[in-house]
Amino acid sequence: MLLSYCTNVHPAEDLDGVIRQLRGYSGPIRRSAGRDVLGVGLWIPAELARRLAGSPDDLAALGEVLTAEGLQLHTINAFPYGGFHNDVVKHDVYKPTWAEAARLEYTMDCAEILAALLPEGVAGSISTLPLAWREPWTQHDDDAASTALAEASTRLRKLRDRTGRTVRIAVEPEPGCVLDTVSDVVGWLGARVVSGIDPEFIGLCVDTCHLAVSFADPAEAIDQIDAAGLRVVKVQASSALHVSDPSSPAARAALSTFAEPRYLHQVRESGTSGVLTADDLTEALIDLPGESPWRVHFHIPLHHIPSAPLETTADVLRETVAEVGRLPYNEQIHLDIETYTWNVLPEPPAGIVEGIAAEIAWAQTHLLRATSLT
Repeated sequence: MLLSYCTNVHPAEDLDGVIRQLRGYSGPIRRSAGRDVLGVGLWIPAELARRLAGSPDDLAALGEVLTAEGLQLHTINAFPYGGFHNDVVKHDVYKPTWAEAARLEYTMDCAEILAALLPEGVAGSISTLPLAWREPWTQHDDDAASTALAEASTRLRKLRDRTGRTVRIAVEPEPGCVLDTVSDVVGWLGARVVSGIDPEFIGLCVDTCHLAVSFADPAEAIDQIDAAGLRVVKVQASSALHVSDPSSPAARAALSTFAEPRYLHQVRESGTSGVLTADDLTEALIDLPGESPWRVHFHIPLHHIPSAPLETTADVLRETVAEVGRLPYNEQIHLDIETYTWNVLPEPPAGIVEGIAAEIAWAQTHLLRATSLT
């Protein structure tokens, strides 16, 4: 697997800002982690992606900074379209949807950037949203999204013919979205292969926080993808919050410190009658019964062990990577550390540079080395 960390943790909306973040954060993170070369999963907002895709000079300037800082670009996170560090993001992160032309054009701009900046012999990946938030979503929207991803398949094949570089789109299931689970993505993509969505270019991004929140079994999820003839293109290494007894006063007090206003923190409760849902942690603390364990969509630093009674789902992360490591093409899969929540953690365990370097070291030891994928 190709290890990287995602730069969506750093606020930057223009080229100067991205260059500053590479010099001020990514390069120092590489050095702090003791790596000669570090992969980065860039987040490039749509307006900047359009500029870069149309400007060889700007692309060259970005490439020069990557090289100077000892960084390699393997993957782009094209889920947030822009404004990912606004005071309130919440549902805006799911706009525009795959039913809107702007989503396709943004994604293809990112593909052009990757084709220009990928290291020799490395395929690129673009993680993207699971079509949209679940409401509102119509059959017309669904048909438009099918057409858009089929068009993306065609354009990615033409890009490879023109440049010799393979770039793949990785659809990322997320709780509350049209494609909520891995099963949803497998079913949706599998039903549309005959209508032009090419599994050579359109596969899955398995975010291990999202997987854990849905209480999915990692082995079953990866087996399901493989059995459908689809590809795991990318794994986003992330851990969710877990609490065994969310009804206890200590647990509720601890959880309340994570109920912040910027991002959506979906909650699932695994009960005897099924999985109960809440679209945000603030709602869960009011509406869910708390009779069974909760998992919360809040990305926790990989190496961090929160104070009891809170736990993380690092075990789901480790098991998922082990299962993905058994796939015959595992060396081509991107493993991107995506803890975008450093700036909203109630008690960050370290500064961002030291903290992400510690995450990289943890991933090297507990994910790659433990599964013989180095």
